[in-house]
Amino acid sequence: MAAQAAAAAQAAAAQAAQAEAAESWYLALLGFAEHFRTSSPPKIRLCVHCLQAVFPFKPPQRIEARTHLQLGSVLYHHTKNSEQARSHLEKAWLISQQITQFEDVKFEAASLLSELYCQENSVDAAKPLLRKAIQISQQTPYWHCRLLFQLAQLHTLEKDLVSACDLLGVGAEYARVVGSEYTRALFLLSKGMLLLMERKLQEVHPLLTLCGQIVENWQGNPIQKESLRVFFLVLQVTHYLDAGQVKSVKPCLKQLQQCIQTISTLHDDEILPSNPADLFHWLPKEHMCVLVYLVTVMHSMQAGYLEKAQKYTDKALMQLEKLKMLDCSPILSSFQVILLEHIIMCRLVTGHKATALQEISQVCQLCQQSPRLFSNHAAQLHTLLGLYCVSVNCMDNAEAQFTTALRLTNHQELWAFIVTNLASVYIREGNRHQEVLYSLLERINPDHSFPVSSHCLRAAAFYVRGLFSFFQGRYNEAKRFLRETLKMSNAEDLNRLTACSLVLLGHIFYVLGNHRESNNMVVPAMQLASKIPDMSVQLWSSALLRDLNKACGNAMDAHEAAQMHQNFSQQLLQDHIEACSLPEHNLITWTDGPPPVQFQAQNGPNTSLASLL
Repeated sequence: MAAQAAAAAQAAAAQAAQAEAAESWYLALLGFAEHFRTSSPPKIRLCVHCLQAVFPFKPPQRIEARTHLQLGSVLYHHTKNSEQARSHLEKAWLISQQITQFEDVKFEAASLLSELYCQENSVDAAKPLLRKAIQISQQTPYWHCRLLFQLAQLHTLEKDLVSACDLLGVGAEYARVVGSEYTRALFLLSKGMLLLMERKLQEVHPLLTLCGQIVENWQGNPIQKESLRVFFLVLQVTHYLDAGQVKSVKPCLKQLQQCIQTISTLHDDEILPSNPADLFHWLPKEHMCVLVYLVTVMHSMQAGYLEKAQKYTDKALMQLEKLKMLDCSPILSSFQVILLEHIIMCRLVTGHKATALQEISQVCQLCQQSPRLFSNHAAQLHTLLGLYCVSVNCMDNAEAQFTTALRLTNHQELWAFIVTNLASVYIREGNRHQEVLYSLLERINPDHSFPVSSHCLRAAAFYVRGLFSFFQGRYNEAKRFLRETLKMSNAEDLNRLTACSLVLLGHIFYVLGNHRESNNMVVPAMQLASKIPDMSVQLWSSALLRDLNKACGNAMDAHEAAQMHQNFSQQLLQDHIEACSLPEHNLITWTDGPPPVQFQAQNGPNTSLASLL
């Protein structure tokens, strides 16, 4: 017996010595690999060699699985060798499932592997993998929540928002059960964001109310609490802006701006939460700051505070440039595209068409780098080109661009915005498109069943109806529509719509010979247009003021208005010529496929300037 015990002890000692030796060579190779990975610049080839050198030693399963994970991760993040990365990650996932209590390796392998499958467009392989990982991770709160978020994001990218919402609901309930109110709020806010995207407003209101209560009651890390509040307020602000309620949103927007200032003064707390399910961040502070700038720009654009929109766009783009030097997160490119989309519309209103065109080209370049970004923004890109075509009087191209945008979108608000602009193109074109125009006007009839809930778009639809009635010579009907626009735009501080409605009403009264009433409309239209500043409305107002004063015998005022009109005409004409001379002007003919890579310079403008003179 004693001899057997001694032999067993010797064998155990030999195994322990072997394990210790194995651990020492493994740690040495791992140390070298990490040294090469973190070198400046990184020496990835040498890092990979060190990790590959582990396998000839026939390591234990734990070391083998972890090494496959490390190799897969390095190859995935630092090389284009996706085939090898996939092979190593698949082995890590397979081996780790056979080992008890090896959660970090097991679930990180599943998470990375599903990411790689998605990158290779193998979504059908990613889904079952994530579902299995979710099923076996219920005793590991951090990974269970993270994998639920990941699968929900995958469904969102596929536009399957119903499945994504269901998963986020499951995550919220799981977080509640494991005592994580913070992560419960993250799941619910994410679900609220998707419900807003689906326009399920009846479900959004009670959900946001519940989120507000959870956020206020949660007592934890101050930065996490404030980031939840930012998420909550961003949803509220975008909800109001989608509804076109520019005035009503102001208190929420002010709270959001104060909140981001508070976050910027807080220091990151290094203390880890006691509940592993709380180990999540919504967005880094710097990303939240850009997002708040972005929603401020959206508000300023809708309200017609275009100089303010320009100021915040400049700040946001400067911040983005700094962030993109260190961070290649796709969300930064999305922020950049959305900011550019808004500032392009500002440029077109303020009479900077050449700059707008160059920025449209910049959006094209960003979309060339990311197919997903292009698929998400193709309709907006063609809409912007349509607006540019209108500004340079290329109406056939404008029609083609808006028609292309309509084909590419299923977003209701964008659809209504495009149709409203396309209708205004047909109105200006006269009798060429009467049947199509009547069909469009019927589909955006604000008196009956307007297709979206946006206050701003409904007010714009009344304006377009007024414009149509004006061109038809039905002046009383036009006045009715325009007064409805004024009522709605004044209620929500929609300054640009107010200015456009006032000047068109002024024009109607001038045609009817009511010079006093015309003057009462045109003077405030001019003041408001100068404040925005809206070059087209200023051009139109100055022409009316010139004719009004001439008709009333006010020679000096007529001369002053004529001089103003001449100045605006010259500015717009010069900008028009500059824009049409740019090689990027050829973008107006692009209506199919991905954005063109380069533009052929042309000899000069080939568009009519009649509308500007």
